[in-house]
Amino acid sequence: MTGTALLVMDVQRSVVARYPDPDHLPRLRTAIDAAHAAAIPVIYVVVGFRPGAPEVNPANKMFGRLAGHDAPAQAVEVHPDVAPLPSDIVVTKRRVSAFAGSDLDMVLRAQRIDHLVLTGIATSGVVLSTLRQAADLDYRLTVLADGCLDNDPEVHTVLTTKVFPAQADVLPIADWTASLVQPV
Repeated sequence: MTGTALLVMDVQRSVVARYPDPDHLPRLRTAIDAAHAAAIPVIYVVVGFRPGAPEVNPANKMFGRLAGHDAPAQAVEVHPDVAPLPSDIVVTKRRVSAFAGSDLDMVLRAQRIDHLVLTGIATSGVVLSTLRQAADLDYRLTVLADGCLDNDPEVHTVLTTKVFPAQADVLPIADWTASLVQPV
């Protein structure tokens, strides 16, 4: 396998509202547009549950309050500023990692993708969990540092400068998009 995919994770309206940064979505849009222009698949990952959230154990510290309840429909809606195209793939996960309870690994292998470019909210949540699991599954990894966002800037910095480089290349969006441009 030699394909690359851009993963856009947890940029649902409800998540974006909890992480206010007016510059994040425009930066992310740049990465998404560059991926589309380079014919790199864009895969959106959203967290979601069936009606009544039967997948959620009430003891789960992060999701337990959702057990037995229906999430509002807009809870899984990707923010319109970075909405997927009809040709993009949307994967629904059931926990923090993009792989947890989803068919992401199957989709990636079917598409012969072995290199993941990670973006998302939050750096300390979906990005960290997905990076660790993807590394254990032997995917090559790139993290777009400014395509990730965390409520704690210090945590974001520690992860992108000290933790992630052990398992991934870490680049700003501008460097990644520049690398996609083929010299004429």
